[in-house]
Amino acid sequence: MLVIIIGFIKEVWNLLLAMSPYLLFGFLIAGILNLEIPRKKIYKHLSGSNIKSVVKAAIFGVPLPLCSCGVIPVAAYLRKEGAGKGATVSFLSSTPTTGIDSILATYSLLGPIFAIIRPVASFFAGIFGGTLTNLIEKSQEKKFIVKKGFQCNICNNTTPHSHTIIEKVKNIFQYAFVELIEDIAKWILIGILAGGVISYLIPGHIIEQYLGNPMFAYPLMLLVALPMYVCATGSIPIAASLILKGMAPGAGLVFLIAGPATNTATLSFVAGKLGKKTMFIYLSTIVITSLLFGFLIDYIWKISGNNINLIIGGTKMLPLWLKTASAILLTIFILKAFLKNFKKKINVKKEIINTGKVFNVPDMSCQHCVKTIDNAIRKLEDIKDVFINLKTKKVKIIGSVSTELIVSTIKSAGYSPKEVKSE
Repeated sequence: MLVIIIGFIKEVWNLLLAMSPYLLFGFLIAGILNLEIPRKKIYKHLSGSNIKSVVKAAIFGVPLPLCSCGVIPVAAYLRKEGAGKGATVSFLSSTPTTGIDSILATYSLLGPIFAIIRPVASFFAGIFGGTLTNLIEKSQEKKFIVKKGFQCNICNNTTPHSHTIIEKVKNIFQYAFVELIEDIAKWILIGILAGGVISYLIPGHIIEQYLGNPMFAYPLMLLVALPMYVCATGSIPIAASLILKGMAPGAGLVFLIAGPATNTATLSFVAGKLGKKTMFIYLSTIVITSLLFGFLIDYIWKISGNNINLIIGGTKMLPLWLKTASAILLTIFILKAFLKNFKKKINVKKEIINTGKVFNVPDMSCQHCVKTIDNAIRKLEDIKDVFINLKTKKVKIIGSVSTELIVSTIKSAGYSPKEVKSE
């Protein structure tokens, strides 16, 4: 038993060594993008029902590090502010399937071919789904009204001002190594642990026998991926472990595209906000895209003579000390994220002894949602405290603020609140 545990730990550590340098660099780039490309700039480009808005949505979506839960409130806000159905579908398709952090992490474990084809497939899925939606859904879309005025990327203050370089750097690091890691730490850990189990405990000949054939592996990967929640980064070690054990590379890409883009929460959102017809278009284009690019990777793999270098990660060029330091640092960040989230759950119990307005927010689904709602509410005047319970989907607000203003504020953040009887 001890031998098995040690072997499993070694596989997990090897995966962590391979991913960590690229993940940390990806998080840093994501922090810079978050500062330089605020969502306000994105919103104003995605109105209308034309190919231009669809292409822009895909271009914005590919590098953004939003998971399939985090993308929902952003897409809801886009739609509310006038984004066409096609642009919204394009954003929903391209954003969760990749991101600057996951592109680098994909290269670290799966090599150059996956690192190139995955974002290309995500971009194609956005264009394909958005264009098809515009062609089929011919209803009149409302026009986007650009809101003028100053709004700071860092503090959201509407009074014109500037920030120092130090403040900007702090904002980049806060988003990159605190907020973003808090949002996906759970899924990174699950992905690495699952990858470790596959690498050590599942014999290679079994995977090769049953998943080496694309005709069997593709449908199976779709069956697993479509209803499940897995983030773009957390899905990588799972796919990498299966591929290195003998699964068809194309089947791995099917999982990497369909897994992050489709889950019950996303499909429910699309059906409720955009309509069942649009949901069917969205789901169909994701499935077709994942299969099409899966076949493409297998074709490239075949004509290359099954060149293993095409699907081997790029960490061999990095020194061991850098990989080890990065793995330790990422582990510290993940542990801090878990500790912070645990403290939040304990602090939420304080709401029992307070009175205030309570709201049910059913489409609040991750820590990104919690932070978005908390930040929006705390900007209101006369707010004394805010308690958010992700498990019960409830938000309790202490302060002399009208129900209408609270509801309006939460809706503006992209969610659907409903007041419930105060506890």
